[in-house]
Amino acid sequence: MPFPTRLQHCSTCGAAVQYRVPADDTRERAVCPACSAIHYQNPLNVVGTLPVWEADGRVLLCRRAIEPRHGLWTLPAGFMELGETCAEGAARETAEEAGADIEMGPLYALIDVVRVGQVHLFYRARLRSTTFDPGPESLEARLFSEDEVPWDEIAFRTTRETLQRYFEDRRAGRPFDFFSLALQ
Repeated sequence: MPFPTRLQHCSTCGAAVQYRVPADDTRERAVCPACSAIHYQNPLNVVGTLPVWEADGRVLLCRRAIEPRHGLWTLPAGFMELGETCAEGAARETAEEAGADIEMGPLYALIDVVRVGQVHLFYRARLRSTTFDPGPESLEARLFSEDEVPWDEIAFRTTRETLQRYFEDRRAGRPFDFFSLALQ
């Protein structure tokens, strides 16, 4: 299934692109007939954390101050930037969106969101404080136990899947092992 947004013009020279399979390739790509640039469209990485206050297992969620899904709740996450690792990006997003002091843990979830061309990676994180200072992308940041989570107001399916897995593992007394899934 091709990425839903098709490139129209070459980012190198501005000419209209043509879609074809370049030599030595197996997929249709945007190819510039003027400068011969081949444009590869690849998934975007969304990186974030599952911040937990270990004393009672509550998780930190942020209420979005931006679109998409303004006013709904999500884990602190955002697009990875060039020049940073996935973990560095997740820690940066947590600081920017929640103003949370965390200790990064291992990768917890890898979720392919095929229809929008994204890969979401969530790291476990231990909160070192319950004091938060949400940035401009968040209306508020709060801790929630499982029965307090506003399940009908969760912004993204990847957040819901990650929270459900975390609380399921916690209830069962299982270790919080890495999981991976694909959403269409």
